[in-house]
Amino acid sequence: MRKHELLNYLDDTLTEKLFGFCYARTNDSYEAQDLCSDIIFALIKAASSDGAIEHVYPFIWRTAQNVYADFSRKRRQHADLFCEGDPVDLLSGAAWEEIGGQSGEDELLAAVYRQLSFLTKTYREAMVLFYLDGLSTAEIAKRQSTSETAVRQRLFTARKKVRNEVNEMMEASQKPIALDKMEYILWGTGDPCWGDPRTVCTRQFSKHILWLCHKKPMNAREIADELNVPTVYVEEELEILAAGQNNQYGLLRKMGNGKFAINFILLEREVIERVHAIYSEQLPHICRSIADFIEAHRDEYLAFPYLNKKTDFNLILWQQIHVISSAFSKNVEDILRENYFSAAGTIERPFSVYGYVDYGKYYGGGWDGVTAAHVCGYSKIRLNNIYCKRVRRHFDCGLNIAADPLIQLALRAIDGLDISLLSEDEKEHASKAIECGYLYREGGLLYTKILVTDEKDANRLFDLSQTLHHGCFAEEAKAVAKKLAETIRKTVPNYLIAEWPLFNSLASMPVLDGLVEALIEKGILVPPEDGVGAEGCWMTIAR
Repeated sequence: MRKHELLNYLDDTLTEKLFGFCYARTNDSYEAQDLCSDIIFALIKAASSDGAIEHVYPFIWRTAQNVYADFSRKRRQHADLFCEGDPVDLLSGAAWEEIGGQSGEDELLAAVYRQLSFLTKTYREAMVLFYLDGLSTAEIAKRQSTSETAVRQRLFTARKKVRNEVNEMMEASQKPIALDKMEYILWGTGDPCWGDPRTVCTRQFSKHILWLCHKKPMNAREIADELNVPTVYVEEELEILAAGQNNQYGLLRKMGNGKFAINFILLEREVIERVHAIYSEQLPHICRSIADFIEAHRDEYLAFPYLNKKTDFNLILWQQIHVISSAFSKNVEDILRENYFSAAGTIERPFSVYGYVDYGKYYGGGWDGVTAAHVCGYSKIRLNNIYCKRVRRHFDCGLNIAADPLIQLALRAIDGLDISLLSEDEKEHASKAIECGYLYREGGLLYTKILVTDEKDANRLFDLSQTLHHGCFAEEAKAVAKKLAETIRKTVPNYLIAEWPLFNSLASMPVLDGLVEALIEKGILVPPEDGVGAEGCWMTIAR
């Protein structure tokens, strides 16, 4: 018969007999597996050559005896598995059993190399070092800080994977990578300058890995199989996502068993819809109570010692809206802490991420603040802005006050700024500052329109609004807390249970926009035209 027909005889029964032959002649099962693998390779190489075989089984056992004789002569550990010959031929042979000589060599090698890329790092590295770099098992063991026995086992396992899966991988290589569009709404709280891991999660590849690790801890190979992406890329992405921006806080965490798990609260669509509905049910009561509170305390809000020439009650309310709108969720949080999660611990880091799968609704807003020293004659400046669906933000956390001419004009105009003293460039900047709501003109003077307070009064700026945070929604908050606690325990893994306050923050997101719309409808709150104005922006200064 022709030599390539030899492949038809290399079945499980023959493999078991060859392993028994090897086991009787070696020191342990690892050596037996390695010797058996070498015998099979020799048979595969023979099958890929030209020529004929007169008697197949005598040929097989003669080949086995020859390989064993060679193995015996090279018993010393550093040389017993050192392969001679072209590594391309050897790698081709690793897959030939499955291909059966049906495809061209280039296609075969492409499948082999692709399958190598799907091996995990340890096995992939051993194969490359052994077959392509030509290192002995002793040299590989030293480089990998392990034993030669472990290296031989890795080579045996890796070769087996290549042989058994190369045909499947050739078919899979024709498939598109399984990365459908996936989007998250991710929020952050705290100091993003410390390290914001969201910055390394922008690609669909990253988002799919997060989603898989959200469902259950997974290793690189499992993810590679799921996404049809070579393991080498998955391993690299896992390290990036686990390291985050500062190598201290990432979106994934290593679990100690080679697997990675989600490292932040990420809610599925069904969960986020359900918990949003829990809060939304309370919106009518929340809005009525807060509207009544604002009307009852109007004079107290106006009595705060702002440094502006004129104080606008509407601007004050926009300044306070985040604190006011968070009152109900703060009541819920207090109940959750006292009644349900008193033993859960606390989050101990400067910045945290939390989010949910995008389901077409975007709630909430943000609160950014920057500081500066010794600008325009002031020893210290704190500039803040809030934003939501009705108010666009003026700046983000990266603003440099000392390099912003519009903010500098607002600082100079606190006590009034004579327009005639401005240069042409300054007048142009002043016009832009008026347009965005930082300044207003009265006669020949410019005045600061955004709210300004003295630093000595800053610590009591929100005292009045924060009285809503303490027991003002007791019964309603209890009902919400009970429902949330049940959901948190079902959906948040134990190692993230200390982050339950962030779960509550996600659940309460409909409140801000809902409250703003209710107050606008009642005529209590007036939004800026096109979302840009003095609303939501204020400064604290020290002279």
